[in-house]
Amino acid sequence: MSILVTGATGTVGSLISQRLADAGAEVKALVRQPGKRALPEGVEEVVGDQTDVPSMRAALSSVRTLFLLNAVTPDEVTQALITLNLALEAGIERVVYLSVIHAERFTNVPHFTGKQTVERMIESFGISATVLRPAYFMQNEHSVQQVIEDYGVYPMPIGSSGVSMIDTRDIADIAVAELLRRDRASVALESLTLDLVGPTAWTGTSAAKVWSAALGREIAYGGDSVAAFEEQMASFGPSWLAYDMGLMMAGIQQYGMQGCDGAVERLENILRRPLRTYEAFVQEATGTV
Repeated sequence: MSILVTGATGTVGSLISQRLADAGAEVKALVRQPGKRALPEGVEEVVGDQTDVPSMRAALSSVRTLFLLNAVTPDEVTQALITLNLALEAGIERVVYLSVIHAERFTNVPHFTGKQTVERMIESFGISATVLRPAYFMQNEHSVQQVIEDYGVYPMPIGSSGVSMIDTRDIADIAVAELLRRDRASVALESLTLDLVGPTAWTGTSAAKVWSAALGREIAYGGDSVAAFEEQMASFGPSWLAYDMGLMMAGIQQYGMQGCDGAVERLENILRRPLRTYEAFVQEATGTV
């Protein structure tokens, strides 16, 4: 019996596939197009689409544990619910689901409310699952690094409420720990929800200072304009996604993104090491380590 990884060629999924293979697990990677990307040695490619029922029935056969990740798409909820229903049909009792932090609070943000709907299904059906609820990814900063370096402005309008950014490598390591714990258990384990956060809450101003220190020159915070952010996003992507991300930024400004009490200690106990810091990420990104 194997572990099926959805989103297996993405930022988080590719790390998880590699780490599971390194740990000696039997891994299947769900891909839409065969041979599009090289997979880690020992990982079996399984071609399927989460909206195509026959292909998912085949992909979920001989699977004991499911890692469910759904990209932000207009049909994200449909993909996730079909996959979970088919997993139940196949008798799969062990699931790790990548959700998002504060899904119950950011109710006007489409991809947050979509993930909350999936969490509700997991709970209502009594699925034995670990729900991972990550905050803002540090690696999101790669998309604006050129702007930071060329124009001296940190453009993400994250405001001043505090965002505990997390490194995607830590997300992958925690996901793998939970997948292996569930997969190797003699029985299905109790459900668990984890807020995935970094060790420090950052504001737009304090994040800009980290980039200033790494680059050796002043980087200014670009301000809290969500409209300008949405307009910039829409210039190189679909308008629905730009709008979704703009609503998320407005929510971040209002509520922040910070874990529950004890979240950092709990994660570091799982990892058996400290969480990666934003300062270290920026130094690595700029080659100033």
